[in-house]
Amino acid sequence: MLLNLVHGTESGGFIVIEDNVTFSGREILKCFINAALKRGEDVHVVGFETSEVELCAGLDSSCVQKFHFHKGHPDPLGWTCKSSFTVQQFTTPDITRLVQNTPQTKASVLIVDSLSFVLRHHQPVVICQRLQELKKGGFVKTIVGLLHSDLHLQGVVESICHLANAVISVAPSNNEHCGVAKTTRRTKSGKLLQEEAYFAVSEDAALSVQTRPHQPGHVQTEQDKPKADPTSNLTFNLRLSKEEKEAKEKVALPFVFSQEKKTALLRPTPGSGRITYEPDANDDFDEEDPDDDLDV
Repeated sequence: MLLNLVHGTESGGFIVIEDNVTFSGREILKCFINAALKRGEDVHVVGFETSEVELCAGLDSSCVQKFHFHKGHPDPLGWTCKSSFTVQQFTTPDITRLVQNTPQTKASVLIVDSLSFVLRHHQPVVICQRLQELKKGGFVKTIVGLLHSDLHLQGVVESICHLANAVISVAPSNNEHCGVAKTTRRTKSGKLLQEEAYFAVSEDAALSVQTRPHQPGHVQTEQDKPKADPTSNLTFNLRLSKEEKEAKEKVALPFVFSQEKKTALLRPTPGSGRITYEPDANDDFDEEDPDDDLDV
């Protein structure tokens, strides 16, 4: 699933790369850029956290004419007028103008590096509205945003991820050369598909996905770990020995009748099960007034 998203074989839309301080997702972001360039698509990068030189390192140089970097770094707020794009310009009309001013034959790919910086200067509901407008505009095929989840409240992260068609959450693994990516994709029918895989990014921004990281020695997996016995520290015994089971089976239950007792109870006897009533002299029953004998 991760390779399909990077290579564009899955549907486009809005893709979030979610990372934190323990592991950066910018390498996967570069894989998206490199794969889109090789497909011949125009890539527009709104860069607030890294420079163009750093982001272009390792990309295919033969496709550089398709790469458009809108510099927000190192002056994202526009205080010194050194940036061509500021965080205040992260609006639907301004981004539309950036993309449409570039001659192109197909819809472009928009890279936001990063959404966390934009969210620090705009209300989350405003950013969600603008991302939704960009998704439906038609001039952008795919939007890929990097989100630092540990910089925001959980509700903000969930709102952005709920808007996305796919979320890629990256984390470190036991192997320093690999990372773990948990990919969640929402289909057109609304069904959620999840996949967890190990990945590595080469120097030329090529992504490789593995079932598990290659490292020397045996790595103890979840299946290899011994399961804790919840009954090990109890002060009483939950299990019966063989002798105890045999003694238990010999004990007659209080509500289970033996065959002899059943026969005795079911054997008919003279007068059994018969109720007789003999009225006495005090019985004065009036059918018209059954309550005649009551003093009311």
